[in-house]
Amino acid sequence: MKYKIEKNTVQETLILPLYSRKLCTELYPTLYRDETAVRLIDEIDYDFSQAEKNSRSLMQRFGALEVAMRQNDLAWEVQAYLKTHPGAAVVNLGCGLDNTGKACDNGRCKIYNLDFPDVIALRQQLLPAGEREQNIPCDLKDPAWFDKIDASGGAVFFASGVFYYFLTQQVRALVQGMADAFPGGVLVFDAANRTAVKMIAKTWLRTAKIKDVGAYFAVSDAKSELSPWDSRLQVSSRGYMLGYSDLKDLSVSGFFRFLAKVGDNGMKMQIVKIGFGGRQ
Repeated sequence: MKYKIEKNTVQETLILPLYSRKLCTELYPTLYRDETAVRLIDEIDYDFSQAEKNSRSLMQRFGALEVAMRQNDLAWEVQAYLKTHPGAAVVNLGCGLDNTGKACDNGRCKIYNLDFPDVIALRQQLLPAGEREQNIPCDLKDPAWFDKIDASGGAVFFASGVFYYFLTQQVRALVQGMADAFPGGVLVFDAANRTAVKMIAKTWLRTAKIKDVGAYFAVSDAKSELSPWDSRLQVSSRGYMLGYSDLKDLSVSGFFRFLAKVGDNGMKMQIVKIGFGGRQ
């Protein structure tokens, strides 16, 4: 029996990222694999005809490559942290139907998937929590969820495509709160500059209560812009298209590598890493 997703619901907003991860797996199999996305698309009752039609366009295929690189980069950072903190909490902020936490499982870490209650309700149907894993309904902006994370062995938090929808002050408050609650932890997420955020926001901002796109979180130089938020933060960043991979793969055209350079250098598409040090 397939799980039906209705049009114009919150659940539908989870479908496109999921479909993108499936498309990435098909287009760039040597670069990226998400077997969970492939399986879930097959288990969901939804009209994918428009997504399939869009997937033939050049920019949609490049968008899929962006998704693949972003997920690979975040997973790389999670796995790097687990090498020195094997019993850490691995926390997917705004998880949707993404299974990166489980993909990074080393057999010892604790996995937490956080999202709004209606999203977690769907996740429980399609991706019930496994061993050492919890699906936690919450609002990321409310620090009440901090108490639900066992960070006794360290903690690595990651957010994929999440903070573009936060006001800068909301991201700052969250980061400062996490620095208090999780000393020694690490937060990694994707970000971009103001120009890129305006492009990302042009569809959803029309219905947002706040009309000033300038209020939304954007970063050009992460180290210089975010370090002043708190003396305990250790901030670094890498381009997310070419910062972790040279993309010299047969599945990636020269034109797409050119676009990747534009993304990293012109739009400042980047993976930001923030370490939470002790009080100074």
